[in-house]
Amino acid sequence: MRLLGVLVLAFQGQGLPGNSAAIPDTNIVSLILNASPVVKIILATLLMFSAASWGIIIFKKRQIQRAMKQTASFLDVFRKSNRFSEVQAVCASLPASPLVGLFQAGYTELNAQLRGAGENKPGIAPSRPTLRSLDAVDRALLRASTMEVSKLEHRVSFLATTASISPYIGLFGTVWGIMTSFLGIASQGSTSLNVVAPGIAEALIATAIGLFAAIPAVYFYNDITNSVKKFANEMDDFSMEFLTIAERNFT
Repeated sequence: MRLLGVLVLAFQGQGLPGNSAAIPDTNIVSLILNASPVVKIILATLLMFSAASWGIIIFKKRQIQRAMKQTASFLDVFRKSNRFSEVQAVCASLPASPLVGLFQAGYTELNAQLRGAGENKPGIAPSRPTLRSLDAVDRALLRASTMEVSKLEHRVSFLATTASISPYIGLFGTVWGIMTSFLGIASQGSTSLNVVAPGIAEALIATAIGLFAAIPAVYFYNDITNSVKKFANEMDDFSMEFLTIAERNFT
């Protein structure tokens, strides 16, 4: 109750005509413009983190949407075709699908083995080409899968970095603003809201901008990571399907 009474008296004192000239302009733009150089640097840093994060978010979401659309088209062609050469012919038109890179790696290894196995010696009847090593095809698919996952995850770690450090940078700005408030109290010898409020508001702006940068980064990091995991599972399934077809037809 005593604190409430002090706050009421303080607001009443601000409403007096003699004190109206002492009331500072406390809108957000003015607070930012009148902030200390340290707080301005912190706010600029947080805004750069936020802008970079949103750029990555927009780019990765578009990349994932293209990959999903082209993967569906590729699987439709792959499962309807009778020959791998027919699938290879459409790969150039579906570059965003990670399954295309996976298929091309397996197809290249498959062709290399079949060409070597299909070489006929003089006087010997040509034989049906067979795979020398199915494990080699599996390793080629595994390497391609790792590369495709790395492409999908490229720059996503920056979102995790933004989500982790932005609140701490904002907290540093908050601590600095509170220090400024106490220095203002000490220099003016007054604890009125006119002295304390600007510094506290300046401190809270730093916290707000830190959260503004961190919260979307956390959400979209988890969202994009889940999408990458789904693609990784699809690539594992496709690898098994590719190996099954290769084993059935070339061993």
